[in-house]
Formats: sequence, C-alpha cells, structure tokens
Amino acid sequence: MICFKSIQYKNFLSTGDTPTRINLEAFRSSLVIGSNGSGKSTMLDALSFALFGKPHRNINKPQLLNSINQKKCEVQVEFSVGGAEYKVVRGIKPNTFEIWLNGKLMNQESHSRDYQKVLETNILKLNHKTFHQVVVLGSSSFVPFMQLSANARREVIEDLLDIGIFTKMNGLVKERNLDLRGKIDGLETKIANLKSRISLQSEHIQELMGIDAQKVQEYESDIQELTQNIIKLNEETAKHTKKYDACWDSALKEIERLSDISKGLSEERVELKHKAKDIANKAQTYEGKSECHTCGQKIEESFRESRMKELRESAREIQAQTESNKTKGIEVNKEMKVAAFLRTALVESKNIIDGNAKTVAGYQNQISKLQAKIQNNSGADVSKAQAALLDDVNTKDELLNQRASEMDAKRYNEVIAEMLKDTGIKTKVIRQYLPVMNRLINSYLGVLDFFVSFQLDEAFNETIRSRHRDNFAYASFSEGEKQRIDLALLFAWRQVAKMKNSVNTNLLILDEIFDSSLDTDGVENLQKILKTLDEDTRVFVISHKKDVLEGKFDRKIEFRKPNHFSQMTVSH
Repeated sequence: MICFKSIQYKNFLSTGDTPTRINLEAFRSSLVIGSNGSGKSTMLDALSFALFGKPHRNINKPQLLNSINQKKCEVQVEFSVGGAEYKVVRGIKPNTFEIWLNGKLMNQESHSRDYQKVLETNILKLNHKTFHQVVVLGSSSFVPFMQLSANARREVIEDLLDIGIFTKMNGLVKERNLDLRGKIDGLETKIANLKSRISLQSEHIQELMGIDAQKVQEYESDIQELTQNIIKLNEETAKHTKKYDACWDSALKEIERLSDISKGLSEERVELKHKAKDIANKAQTYEGKSECHTCGQKIEESFRESRMKELRESAREIQAQTESNKTKGIEVNKEMKVAAFLRTALVESKNIIDGNAKTVAGYQNQISKLQAKIQNNSGADVSKAQAALLDDVNTKDELLNQRASEMDAKRYNEVIAEMLKDTGIKTKVIRQYLPVMNRLINSYLGVLDFFVSFQLDEAFNETIRSRHRDNFAYASFSEGEKQRIDLALLFAWRQVAKMKNSVNTNLLILDEIFDSSLDTDGVENLQKILKTLDEDTRVFVISHKKDVLEGKFDRKIEFRKPNHFSQMTVSH
C-alpha cells in the first residue's frame, strides 16, 4: 500500500518562495476551499508533477514556474511503501529529480526517463493514467475512464489487476521468437550452402575420377591459345602506351597554352570594343559642333578639325588591331581543333590499354583454372576429396538436428505468445474479475441513487440499461449522471485495487466534484460513500461550496492570494 505522508512545494504556479506544506495523513477528511485562482488545485498539480514529471491539469512544464520569482521551483512528496520510506524531489531552474529511500539518495540512472521508469515500475507500480483513475477525480483536464480509448481502458484495468506482467512477458517472448527466427534463418542458409557445396564436391570427385589424357591435351591447347591472345594484347598495349606516354603531357600543355592565348585574345577584343566606343563618343563631341556641350565655350574650327583628324587616326589603328585579333583567333581555333583531336585519340588509346588489361586478367584467370584441372588430374587425390565431402555431410546432419531443435523451441514460444495475448491469460483473469467489477460499480451507482444496470464486457465496452431495459451509451446521459458513473467507477477501481493489492493507496482527492453537476441528493450520497471508506483512507475534497460543506470534514484548508502569492491556513 502506498501511504502518502506529505506534499511540499514552493515557487510552483502561484506559490511563492515560502514553502507550502500539506500533511496528507493526519486527518481522515479535509476540505480545501478558496476563491478561483487562489491555489486550491495546486496541490493536485504538485503531487502529479512530483510523481510523474507532469501536472494534473493541461499546463506546459515551463508555466509551472512561478511567473514572479522565475526560479527555484521545487516539489517534495513523502510516502511509504511496504515499510520503506521514500521522498521524491523534483524541481525547475535548476532542473532536479531525486528519489530518496530511507534517507539515502538512490543511484540516478544516466537518463531521467530511466529514473522515472524506476519510480513508476519498481516503487509506485502504477503510471500517470492509472494514478488519476484511482486517486484523483477532477473536473478540469482529467479524462474519466469512460472517455478513454479501448486500449487506454485495458491499460488501466491491467494495472489494477496487476496483470501487466503478462504484457511484459509477451514482449520478451516476441523478442525471443525474433531471435529464434534469426537463428533458424541462419541455419537454413548454412544448410543450403552446404547442400550446394556437397553437390559441387560430388561433381568434382566424378570429374577427378573420369578425366583422361585427351582432356589434359585439350586444356593445354586452350592454355596455349589463351597465351597467344595475351601476347597479342600486350603488344597492342605496349604500342598504345608508348603513344600515350609520349604525347599526353605535351597535348595537355598545348591545349592549356592555346586556351590561355584564346582567353587573351578574347580579353583584347573586349578592350578594343571599349576603345572604339570611346573614340566614337569623343567624335560626336566635335563633329558638327561649334560650342563645347560641357562648358559652352566656342570651339575653333582649326582645333575641331585637328581633334577629328586624331580621332580618325585612332579609329583606323583600332580597326587594324581588331582585324589582327580576328586573324589570330581563327588560327588559334584551328590549332585548338588539332589539339582536341589529338587528345581524343589519346583517350581512346587509354581506353584500349585499360580494356586490354581487363581482358588479359580474364585470360590469366582461365589459364589458372585450366592449370588447376591439369594438376588435379595428374595427382588426383580422390580419397581426400571424399573425406572433405563426408565432413560436409556430417556437418549438414548436425545443422539439420540443430534447426529441428530451434523449430521446436519456436513452436513452443508461439504457443506461449498466443496464451499471453490480450485474448489469452489476461482475458481469463479479466473475465473472472468482471462480475466483481460490475457488481461494485452498480453497488456504488445505487448508493448515488442512479438506478441503472451498468455492465463492462471483456473489451471494456459499456452496456447501460435503464429499469425499462432501454439501452443507453455513456454519452447519452446528462453531466450529473455521467459524474455519478465516473464516481462509481473511481470507487470501484479503488476497491478492486485494494482487493488485488496492486494500486492500493491511502489517498483520495476529489477536485470540485461537489461543485459541478451533482445535485443535493448526489452530494449527500457521495458523503455517505466517503464515510464508508477504510480508516486508512485520507480524503481531500476541493470545493467552492464552503457554506454547504464546512463543518462536515475533520480539517479545513483555506487558500487565499494576497499580493499575488497563494497562502494557506489550516483549521480543525
């Protein structure tokens, strides 16, 4: 049983640097009151954050930090499990996550997710979803059992009945089956390879026993022909290599030289065009003009004629240089074509050299195989080949036996996996507990004056019938009726958890349940249920109905928010 002792938090939501500490075990029932936004439900978020790293309500983690102080947010929760005392400390700025056992810090895993897994799996033995099905029922972002998906419902029930171990076992069996399948595939590959090798060895032994001198002569003739081909190819390769080695570097240098000349001629043409354009612009300044277009001074006729003569002379020189550049360009292009043709021829020679090298290598490989056949014939050791064949046959038989053993193990695991599926052992266990669950649910519904027949099937789908046997769905009811169903389920799950000792806890928190959709009779009936709970159960009711509920609980915790920080006062 998880016995929660206290929760303490500071710089958490609207709580300031002065820690708020709530004793969770001192009183059987506690009424938590306060105006909206005063911090009543903060204890829920703090408890959920400490245990699971996320709040009860739909709040982003950075928003949990007090917006004024903006640092040193810390939550501590103390509880005991089976005589062991635990304290969980979690904080923001700085980020903190510590688990203390009997006053000593537990070894922290390399990653916070692993540390969280230790807390949920080994200590609490429940997750965030199940915790909020048996400990907390709220009107904020909590999702009641009936609004969960089928898979989520199954997960909650498996935690309650402590049969989640079968899911883990199923995962292990699947992993083992994958491993066995890999081993079997590997064995089958080895067996197939051995069968192929045995077949080749048998053919080889027949070849060794049947080969004769005529066959050797044919092999030698083939070797001679291949050798002549190699000689011819080597001669051709030598000729092309000589040509390639002699001309390749010079051809590249010539192409590079001609490219540089062509680039220079191109740059010269650009420069000549700029000069010609400049002369034309200057000529326009003087031709047919008697005044300077810039300063407006009169241009003497003799001066204008002199400048025009100089410009015409310069234009003739530019024209001559342009013609010379064009002639040189034609010559360079011709030389470039010759050089490119030479380079193409050299590339073809290099291709011939490489191709001949591959062909020669292939011929040499054929010669090696033919020589091996001749050598085997000349000194054929049939007994040695037969011994190798026998070894492979024995190895194949061993592998066949090993594969048969692995196949048996795989079939055995498949049977186990079938039993561990949702439709196997878990369904049998759930089937045994379903009548108890349905009886408890209907019992609590009766206490809440909601007289319907509520039944969950093995897939956790509900069937709800009225007195007149009309079928209804959960969504068909009013909010108040839905809340009665949610309450009945909450108390039923707590009772089942206690029976199984799987998720048994001393804490029950009802967040604004009395304020929402319950009418007067519903409130009275709910109080009847609370009074029937075990002596160890500690109930916290968060409510706005101070006038209705005050005096009906052992302790009153009131929250106020002066100066933007929540403050708590306790009276009893």
